[in-house]
Amino acid sequence: MTDLPALPASVLPATGHGGLACLRVETPRATAQVYLHGAHVTAWQPRGHAPVLWTSAASRYEAGAPIRGGVPICFPWFGPHPDDPGAPAHGWARTTAWELLGAEEDASGDVTLELGLADSDATRASAWPHRFTATYRVTVGAALRLELTVTNRDDADVTLTDALHTYLAVGDVRDVAVEGLEGAAYVDKVAGAGGSADARQGDEPVRFTAETDRVYASDATVRVVDPVLGRTVTVAKDGSGSTVVWNPWVGKARAMPDFGDDEWPGTVCVEAGNVGAAAVRLAPGATHRLVQSLTVAAGAGDPA
Repeated sequence: MTDLPALPASVLPATGHGGLACLRVETPRATAQVYLHGAHVTAWQPRGHAPVLWTSAASRYEAGAPIRGGVPICFPWFGPHPDDPGAPAHGWARTTAWELLGAEEDASGDVTLELGLADSDATRASAWPHRFTATYRVTVGAALRLELTVTNRDDADVTLTDALHTYLAVGDVRDVAVEGLEGAAYVDKVAGAGGSADARQGDEPVRFTAETDRVYASDATVRVVDPVLGRTVTVAKDGSGSTVVWNPWVGKARAMPDFGDDEWPGTVCVEAGNVGAAAVRLAPGATHRLVQSLTVAAGAGDPA
């Protein structure tokens, strides 16, 4: 790893899996790991708690491939491209090398990394050919704060969808309850002859009894209640018109080569984003900001 900006002592350049460059962050209140490949946060662990993020043991760590787990950045589109079935799922931000622009430590010892990405020959030749700049600020402390900012540098309006595809570690997804989405409309991407169906959450939390892939029309703060690990992870959002909830269950996990066959009970995705009808339209020079913050409240079962 060369040509890095000055770093505080709490930020350590390292070589991660597959020889990919990463940064290891050690603060008084938490540890974390961030790969430059995809600006991908693969680990965050507040002091006194078990790891909060999940990453598959079967994940690929190589140029051009997404890392399975942690927090992939889905941009400039979420899911399959609406007009180009040959385009990579979830866009190319998660498989592109980002530049470390800077790192700073505040008075409490929390660390903020700032990473950057801009259009290139490769992106301009893609299914989203627009000129843009993006920054991603990762603040590591008792909370994990992620802020994606995108500015339209084109001469015309652009439309994008995005998500911070957060894989949370859980004791057993079958025992997890996701609170905060009660009464929200959602698109069920598993149900329906066309692969999706409109539905509405009842008065009860979201629970998991089968493959789940839902896009909720909700910007609410969400709580992931995990009785097995004895903790609640709170997911707060800003600039987010959608909340995505996903678990592959048995069949889909077995069908994915970078997801262990028996790993599905140990994770659930709860994601801030702007998907489908919540797509973002930016005028020339306009900026969009998506923020997600994770915090943990532990009970007696949290296996630190």
